[in-house]
Amino acid sequence: MNSPKPLLDTIRSPEDLRRLPDDDLPQLAKELRQETIEAVSVTGGHLGAGLGVVELTVAIHHVFDTPADRLIWDVGHQAYPHKILTARRDRIRTLRQGGGLSGFTKRAESEYDPFGAAHSSTSISAGLGMAVARDLSHGDNNVVAVIGDGAMSAGMAYEAMNNAGGMGKRLIVILNDNDMSIAPPVGGMSAYLARLISGRTYMNVRRTGKQLTSHLPKSVDRTITRWVEHTRGFVTGGTLFEELGFYYVGPIDGHNFEHLLPVLRNVRDAPEGPILVHVVTQKGKGYEPAEESADKYHGVSKFDVITGEQAKSPSNAPSYTKVFAKGLIAEAEADDKIVAVTAAMPGGTGLDIFGERFPDRTFDVGIAEQHGVTFAAGLATEGYKPFCAIYSTFLQRAYDQVVHDVAIQSLPVRFAIDRAGLVGADGPTHAGAYDIAYLSCLPNFVVMAAADEAELMHMVATAAAIDDRPSAFRYPRGEGVGVELPERGTPLQIGKGRIVREGSKVAILSLGARLQECLKAADELAAYGLSTTVADARFAKPIDTDLIRRLAHNHEVLVTIEEGSVGGFGAHVLEFLAADGALDEGLKVRTMTLPDTFLDQDAPKAMYKTAGLDADGIVSRVMSALGRDHAEERTQLA
Repeated sequence: MNSPKPLLDTIRSPEDLRRLPDDDLPQLAKELRQETIEAVSVTGGHLGAGLGVVELTVAIHHVFDTPADRLIWDVGHQAYPHKILTARRDRIRTLRQGGGLSGFTKRAESEYDPFGAAHSSTSISAGLGMAVARDLSHGDNNVVAVIGDGAMSAGMAYEAMNNAGGMGKRLIVILNDNDMSIAPPVGGMSAYLARLISGRTYMNVRRTGKQLTSHLPKSVDRTITRWVEHTRGFVTGGTLFEELGFYYVGPIDGHNFEHLLPVLRNVRDAPEGPILVHVVTQKGKGYEPAEESADKYHGVSKFDVITGEQAKSPSNAPSYTKVFAKGLIAEAEADDKIVAVTAAMPGGTGLDIFGERFPDRTFDVGIAEQHGVTFAAGLATEGYKPFCAIYSTFLQRAYDQVVHDVAIQSLPVRFAIDRAGLVGADGPTHAGAYDIAYLSCLPNFVVMAAADEAELMHMVATAAAIDDRPSAFRYPRGEGVGVELPERGTPLQIGKGRIVREGSKVAILSLGARLQECLKAADELAAYGLSTTVADARFAKPIDTDLIRRLAHNHEVLVTIEEGSVGGFGAHVLEFLAADGALDEGLKVRTMTLPDTFLDQDAPKAMYKTAGLDADGIVSRVMSALGRDHAEERTQLA
């Protein structure tokens, strides 16, 4: 379904948009909103946030001279309308597809994306850096950072605001408040006040007043200035931002051009200092299914535009996320000391399910992974058993806290690491590539990786039973393999793997969810006369030295497999084998990891093939170790 969009059809770039009269902008916004809905219905992706900023996106590009004026979108998934307006409309239906547009802003993709953003709360820091660079270069362009209210729960945003306010650089921050969590606009009076206080007349009077009071004693000057700003902050609601050194404007209706345009023009022409414009929008605006269920339409699969019904997975297996929730609920039923912590991702981590059963034992700390980890550490000091459920890519943001506040103190915080490995359409910014390496290097840490959903249940139980040190277990995005699930997991013996299939020539030691591909590889190797043992390591730390020694001594080739970066499980195995003398006996060892590069988005199957971590890639690596040509022998076998 592609509806007519005559006005949008005339827009090739923001330069075309700036030539439109103001009166045409509501119609353009209507067409842009429809184009966004139709595109995401084909590709899937983030929908609600983008629909909420359609008018704001149009207004910004209409008022500011992008790309000379730098526009930074915090959490780039709200930037789909921006992409359509910035010469990428012809590719918008390749969004999040292999070889297509990124689902986030990306510097390599367009000059209109001055800063890549997939993780949140970075825009003000980056914008301040650009503003300082502009001033050092004697430039006069504007820098505009659009940050969502959820992103304002992260400490980094306030660190940046504090620094920007202290430096006094000319910087515009637009707070996109899409659930009225700070303050609602109050109709015409709010809009009038916003226009008034953002105008040159008021700002000039304010500046003149400051010049006059500067001749008074400092204590009097400071008292008068603080009284004026507190009074204005009380009327407008921006006292916090004023205290951080920002000139606050708002709140204003983010869907009303009569409110948006004059305020944006005023702040564009403001002579000095950092300014924060508080804009209130509605997530999912203009599409009824998304308006009624903002959480379900934050990120969507392909869907029917008319009904809003999303495509369902053909798999009948439960997702790993739901299996984690099931396992944690089972443990919490038996132990009232178990609590759960998430950083603004209860639905993404399955803690919404846990929270329905145990609302008083579930804590969402907001987009604040650093705080969340140390908060969990505090719980652990008092005898509670915190499970900190955070995506692998987001846990990176709290690494210092993992080291300093958890590992060094040997506190039994349990890290449930979702989205381990490659994540398909979300691309390199969300890939769980590094947690094995960055956790396994920490002394006294237990690190596990689930090969299937039943193993995940057992690892939840194992983590619950570990009470003297930190632990982590990782699991991938998507559905499990369909194995039967226990009602409750059984704790595993720490640092012990398992033999899944016995052979004699080749040994494949798998860590994590590539186990099924390893078994397929073993079947193919059998066709080439290569008897293959397949083992599930279960633990990246401590490694099962008895199992590894057995595999090394009884096979000619040993291959390790992991969905992680160089420097992880395979590196630990190699270090042990070197120390144990196995490498001196002529053992052929190969480690298979994710490649040492950032893999762009694609279908997961295609990404793993590119990485060489599918059955075909495993077979090729084994054959190469034995000096045999896989392609040639496959042709002969056929």
